[in-house]
Amino acid sequence: MSSIPNRGLMQRLLIRKTVEQVQRETESSPLKRTLGPWNLVFLGIGCIIGAGIFVRTGNAAALHAGPAVLLSFLVAGIVCALAGLCYAELSSTLPVSGSAYTYSYTTVGEFAAWIMGALLLLEYGLAASVVAVGWSGYVVSLLGDYGIVIPLELTGPSGHPILRDGVAVLAADGSPMTSLFNLPAFLICVALGALLVFGVSESAKVNNVIVAIKMTVIVAFILIVGWYVIQHIDTLKANWDPFIPEATGADGEFGWSGIFRAASIVFFAYIGFEAVSTAGQEAKNPKKDMPIGIIGSLVVCTILYILVSIVMTLVVNYKSLNVPDPVAVAVDALGPQWGWFAKIIKAGAIIGLTSVVLVLMYGQTRIFYTMARDGLLPKMFATVHPRFRTPWINTILVALLTAVAAAFFDINTLGDMTSVGTLAAFGIVCLSVIWLRTTHPDIARGFRVPLYPILPAFGIVACFALIFTVETRVLIFFGWYALGAIALYFVYGMRNSRLNKGEDQLSGPEMPEFKEDAINR
Repeated sequence: MSSIPNRGLMQRLLIRKTVEQVQRETESSPLKRTLGPWNLVFLGIGCIIGAGIFVRTGNAAALHAGPAVLLSFLVAGIVCALAGLCYAELSSTLPVSGSAYTYSYTTVGEFAAWIMGALLLLEYGLAASVVAVGWSGYVVSLLGDYGIVIPLELTGPSGHPILRDGVAVLAADGSPMTSLFNLPAFLICVALGALLVFGVSESAKVNNVIVAIKMTVIVAFILIVGWYVIQHIDTLKANWDPFIPEATGADGEFGWSGIFRAASIVFFAYIGFEAVSTAGQEAKNPKKDMPIGIIGSLVVCTILYILVSIVMTLVVNYKSLNVPDPVAVAVDALGPQWGWFAKIIKAGAIIGLTSVVLVLMYGQTRIFYTMARDGLLPKMFATVHPRFRTPWINTILVALLTAVAAAFFDINTLGDMTSVGTLAAFGIVCLSVIWLRTTHPDIARGFRVPLYPILPAFGIVACFALIFTVETRVLIFFGWYALGAIALYFVYGMRNSRLNKGEDQLSGPEMPEFKEDAINR
């Protein structure tokens, strides 16, 4: 073992991996430049379309923006585009594959990488819980169509009132019934965690089928429900009166403040586009193709999201959409004669969301594994099962974490925590571009963010501005979470960092390959 270099505090916080070092860590899986702009656009659409549109749109409309939630999608799309351009520059500048954790470690330094790792726990771990809750809502709804009823007490977050059609369900004594925990959400996390322990990997062919199912469901919803809206526009247009509900006086409840508050919620529907930026090594012409792939996929998805929000808020009143399965509620409003279509939509959503939970959980285990290999987390997070060749202890812990969060917390709280963590991570990515331009101005860049430094700086401001539209209780939790993460770094991470000790990160078990292009929400 190498002796630990004598470094000052700031030197230790800012210690960085070199580009060459990260290259050595990823050279075992060389990539070919085979992706053109359209490949990247479709990759981005497949990555973005997922739980956000199936789950969080209804919450944003019902509680904050009303029909004007379509404007919230536009705001969130612009913020994501700013971050996406920064991802494109980093992926074309640093010839490595990896998450924002790797980018931070190579640009700003180890402390920023540690913070990024903590933020990615919110982006991946809690996002899996949000998706699991949405999955539960669609499963309960579909089973109900076939007369299979799960006890209401086992379908919601702990201690929350049980609602049916927006109305509280009363017990025999007249008091409101409350949920014990969300059993289906708990079970799907545990089941998929078990599959990951045994080494489940998605092939590109299976992923393409799932993406096709999700896209078909979204387009079919827009066309059929949109046709129904057009046929009944005289009566349904009342659901858009007013288009922007009058502000209640509470911060973020309707009015323009509600639109921006809803933007931080529907932002969840966009995260996942960073998987496009990780394809920078495979793009035929990164300088031209990466911005087309990122911005093109964001534009297409923004249009789809706006169309979904239009037909959804017209076919039912926005006040009825504060549910885990808003698309199902909208389809059910068409009437019993459309029951066959409702079942298809719900089944398609369940298939797509199952894949999303699986890949998000895998993504989290991968981040923990990488951090453990770097010495920033205990070695057990990098312990590979001798038979299944998976980080089994790591995976079990992630499965239990996501399962408990999905079972006992409500979807709005989980979603807000996810959005805050992701927005902060995107802000750091924008900062990394400015940092790298300053410290390494001459390094070769396949793509440069236009209007530098205006767009990266505006990306930082926009990300943190959306963070502060979130409820105070979530911000307080985030503050304590950040302080806890910082304390843990000084107590454990800094003392055990292999980079600080001068050790070789390459010595250790290798992770089996897993398709990253399936990361989607």
